[in-house]
Amino acid sequence: MRQLITTATQVGEILRGRRKARGVAQQELATKLGISQSRLSTLEAQPGDMNLERLLLLAKLLGLELVLQDKSEAKSTKSEW
Repeated sequence: MRQLITTATQVGEILRGRRKARGVAQQELATKLGISQSRLSTLEAQPGDMNLERLLLLAKLLGLELVLQDKSEAKSTKSEW
């Protein structure tokens, strides 16, 4: 899966969807992150409150990775006429 992210809300939706797709309960994932289940629930709903280190760890635990690239690279993958 590769997805362009333009809002913090999208991050939360992706993380929540991935967690559910892998059959991982919030409590289980929260324990691995060292936070409460209610805090994880809040972070999924409001990911803008998440720090980068926690986002990177959460992505890793869900089998995801973050990639930053030049916008020009994304445009060059589209076919041109």
